[in-house]
Amino acid sequence: MFDLIPSGSVSSASGFLAGAVRAGIKSKNELDLAILCSEVPCKAAGVFTTNQIKSAPVVLSQRHIAKGRAQAIVVNSGCANACTGGPGLTDALGMANLAAAKLSISPEEVLVASTGVIGVPLPMDKIRAGIPKIKPTRRGGHDFCRAIMTTDTRPKEMAVQVDLKGTKFTIGGVAKGAGMIHPNMATMLCFVATDAVVNADFLHAALHTAVDGSFNMVSIDGDTSPSDCTFLLANGLAGNEPIDLDNGAAFQEALTAVCTHLAKSMARDGEGATKLIEVIVEKAEDRIWARQAARTIAGSPLVKAAIHGNDPNWGRIVAALGRSGARVREERLDVYLNDVRVMKQGSPIPFNKAEMISALSNSDNVLIRLCLNLGDGQATAWGCDLSEEYVTINSAYTT
Repeated sequence: MFDLIPSGSVSSASGFLAGAVRAGIKSKNELDLAILCSEVPCKAAGVFTTNQIKSAPVVLSQRHIAKGRAQAIVVNSGCANACTGGPGLTDALGMANLAAAKLSISPEEVLVASTGVIGVPLPMDKIRAGIPKIKPTRRGGHDFCRAIMTTDTRPKEMAVQVDLKGTKFTIGGVAKGAGMIHPNMATMLCFVATDAVVNADFLHAALHTAVDGSFNMVSIDGDTSPSDCTFLLANGLAGNEPIDLDNGAAFQEALTAVCTHLAKSMARDGEGATKLIEVIVEKAEDRIWARQAARTIAGSPLVKAAIHGNDPNWGRIVAALGRSGARVREERLDVYLNDVRVMKQGSPIPFNKAEMISALSNSDNVLIRLCLNLGDGQATAWGCDLSEEYVTINSAYTT
């Protein structure tokens, strides 16, 4: 069990500081350059994009985090520093060096992330001028959150507190992402910080477990970014009994809850989205096929378009299930749309179409549930509707 921290942020855990500035990287006068740091060195874990095209910050951060330690993260928005060749890697290292000099730590203890337009060099003059102006504070997590946003329309952050045998520790997280989201590793950008004392191997395993059940189950548009990364820093200042596999259930639950909240926040804030879609697949042959089925349905453009139009065209749901690769026996299949059963054991169930249209029209959250009746596998995926606004945003992203 855990308690939600009101107005919590990524800097809610003891010993973490954050801050941001308007460096002018974005065309608008917005926060766009930020640092998250710990007062002491941290154990660190990371998950990165599986896209074969990887941004320079991803390449550099993979090198730095390989030792399992870090103390700071420096991030910019407005430019992804992806597909920028050798100079891009030099610029990513330059960001690490600048942040390290400011914080009086080693550049190898700095993780780097960038988000924005692909194929554009970083404006290093603005970054060189901006990083020294960042003033990390305990309350700076909210500014950090806004600084990493691109087409996001709202901040995405959360913090929880866990009582472990009388000692309390905190987990705070922040994420950005509204488009180019169909992760098969992690997320768009997500940073999590905790003051818990955690075994290094368990920290890595816990992050992968949390990511797999949250960010890996989100689809907005079927695309993945070269910049995707999730970092988890643990500085141990809570002084709790060391957490490992044997006593890690509470930590895992809280970490997964933070990641799930951030994942759903991204789906809800998908570019042009008006509705959050939740897809639950039950009684699949196994969990792997349940995950595949749920992700396929949540990512189906036809399902997403139908939900946007408040059209109870459940045949599109069944068709997406059928092509997902999961084993299906049509004669055993039950399908529910917003808790109304529309198919029972493979046969359609009459329903009041006008009432269903009205219910969909007045709902910001749409639930799709499928019971395959083949085993014990279960999974949940999240997506959003597909609107005209999504096309508008992405047809003029750089113009």
